Amino acid sequence: MTANPIAETVASLMPRARAELTELVAFRSVADPAVFPRGECEAAAAWVADALRAEGFQDVALLDTPDGTQSVYGLLPGPEGAPTVLLYAHYDVQPPLDESAWLTPPFELTERDGRWYGRGAADCKGGLVMHLLALRALKANGGVPVSVKIIAEGSEEQGTGGLERYAEARPDLLAADAVVVGDAGNFRTGLPTVTATLRGMTMVRVEVDTLAGNLHSGQFGGAAPDALAALIRVLDSLRAADGSTAVDGLAADAGWDGLDYAEDDFRRDAEVLDGVGLIGHGSVADRIWARPAVTVLGIDAPPVVGATPSVQASARALISLRVPPGQDAGAATELLTAHIERHTPWGARVRVEQVGEGQPFRADTTGPAYAAMADAMSVAYPGQEMQVAGQGGSIPLCNTLASLYPRAEILLIGLSEPEARIHAVNESVSPDELRRLAVAEAHFLVNYAGAGRD
Repeated sequence: MTANPIAETVASLMPRARAELTELVAFRSVADPAVFPRGECEAAAAWVADALRAEGFQDVALLDTPDGTQSVYGLLPGPEGAPTVLLYAHYDVQPPLDESAWLTPPFELTERDGRWYGRGAADCKGGLVMHLLALRALKANGGVPVSVKIIAEGSEEQGTGGLERYAEARPDLLAADAVVVGDAGNFRTGLPTVTATLRGMTMVRVEVDTLAGNLHSGQFGGAAPDALAALIRVLDSLRAADGSTAVDGLAADAGWDGLDYAEDDFRRDAEVLDGVGLIGHGSVADRIWARPAVTVLGIDAPPVVGATPSVQASARALISLRVPPGQDAGAATELLTAHIERHTPWGARVRVEQVGEGQPFRADTTGPAYAAMADAMSVAYPGQEMQVAGQGGSIPLCNTLASLYPRAEILLIGLSEPEARIHAVNESVSPDELRRLAVAEAHFLVNYAGAGRD
């Protein structure tokens, strides 16, 4: 077998990668000061900035974005006339949820059964380490053949749009010939995959009011309108009998033409309990990549423990609607709002407030960057061909970049394969995937430097 110096270098750097990921995971960088102190995000941003400076990046800056968070930027100039590639990741993470449900502490990187566990290990602090590994391997083997910009976002998980608005106000900052977004993942471990579509999203907060204050359920129940019951009816109206999303006027019957997702595989990946059916109709790929999906993220209501026999005067819910490519997130928000207002019973007062929005994304996979990545992945994953898949999640920045730089090719790769359990307890990353994707990214940069471009 022919030696691969880049792969050998990446393998030798893996202990350093683990040490760095350990440091990054230790920051409780949830971009919500109601959950963790703002200083945790600021410390993580400073760590990223220091890492970029240590790698020779110029113009390293902590960008104060309009949503009150910081993104980290740096430029590594390449040879004269070389193309520019933007590498993206985010250092903010989801809250850990129930910390007692973690088998090991969420903010301590811990190895177990060949995987590294910790919040953000895959989504997306591991993506930052992946970029650093690829660049270090190139520097050790002749140098980085392209100009590289790195942007590390500080509020991707909150969906508050700070970096999007910052980039729109300064369109030259992130301009590039190609963009590698390190915030997706292989279809499954060992199967190299680029993500070509993303669903957009809108989030709304719904508040229902019916009474001036809570009332005794024995004295007034049966005639007094219960706000919680009204809210439950509204939420139930958002789904058809089979569980599919049913927002009045919103198309929900599109199909996915591409990589298949077998139901048995999905049940295993999603850890669906025995005897529980999947919701919706059509193929799994149709349902999660090509159609809208509504989710109730939370409800403000009295907890069972300590509840009193009362008719509720007010109730609130946070609702997410994933919006597939081909639909507009703003139009979907209007339809969702109208649906909620139309289906609120008993004349209850209802207020709908939008708290987040991002447009769906579809990449053009026919350009030289995709050819360069396909070749690179075949090297990093011997015997495997690159697959093109969709993803049901949202990365709002992708659409912003596509709008600002219509000639740039955007590729989504990363460490969030199904076993990673991102956004859930016991999130983890496969070090083998980290190693192979770093090799793939390094070879991609070499391939792209020599590719013909318009």
